[in-house]
Amino acid sequence: MSDVTQIIARIESGDGQASEELLPLVYSELRRLAKIKLASEKPGQTLQATALVHEAYVRLVDPSQPQQWDNSRHFFSAAAEAMRRILIERARQRASLKRGGDRERVELAEIEPAVLPLACDDILGLDEALEKLCQQHPRKAELVKLRFYAGLTTAQAAQTLGISTSTAENDWAYARSWLRLEMSGGPGH
Repeated sequence: MSDVTQIIARIESGDGQASEELLPLVYSELRRLAKIKLASEKPGQTLQATALVHEAYVRLVDPSQPQQWDNSRHFFSAAAEAMRRILIERARQRASLKRGGDRERVELAEIEPAVLPLACDDILGLDEALEKLCQQHPRKAELVKLRFYAGLTTAQAAQTLGISTSTAENDWAYARSWLRLEMSGGPGH
């Protein structure tokens, strides 16, 4: 009988110390199984192999829900099944509306910022959108006015508004995107 099988038998008999001895023996194999499971997942998966191993292990040796394994092979099969269930639970959570539903995660560093052209063809549309922005985010709307109509730089507009340059840059990026969506009839229309 292997060391793993002996420790599993001790866990089943209620030996609390045995579960601490089991993890070092099975960790590398569980991690290998986790990497295989995660390799077949969609890109954008945020769960790391280490976290998957730890969560599966906790489920396997949970004293409130004792399980019986015939041998180490049975234990690793149960571990693979636990990992499968964890990944399914996470996929269901990601698919829920509460967590964005079918929306795809996009890294901000990978997208071009929306550019509000300085020569706007639709001044009336811009003014209407700017009025809506003003109702929701007055400071951002004021920043747009200073940048677009007065031609101030981000640093100058920040100084005028009494905010930091980084805050002004963030507000400017947000306002440009917001106005672009509003003027194009994007989300919410």
